[in-house]
Amino acid sequence: MPTLLLRDGFKFFFYANEHEPKHVHVAKAEDYAKVELSTFRVVSNFMKPQDLMKALQIIRENNDAFEATWDDWFRQR
Repeated sequence: MPTLLLRDGFKFFFYANEHEPKHVHVAKAEDYAKVELSTFRVVSNFMKPQDLMKALQIIRENNDAFEATWDDWFRQR
């Protein structure tokens, strides 16, 4: 499970056997969300609204790096 970023109590990651479309999982404590990288669409959400908004901001700021890591990871598989 590659970890993309640890920031402000959030962990951004994807699983080693992921599928398209490109997406990121984000966890904070026991809360969790899944967000598509190309559209920032929230696929699933079990986070407090303010945490989700902060997570989305961080994803937007790091989207290029997250997508590059995804591409590198699955190109090697």
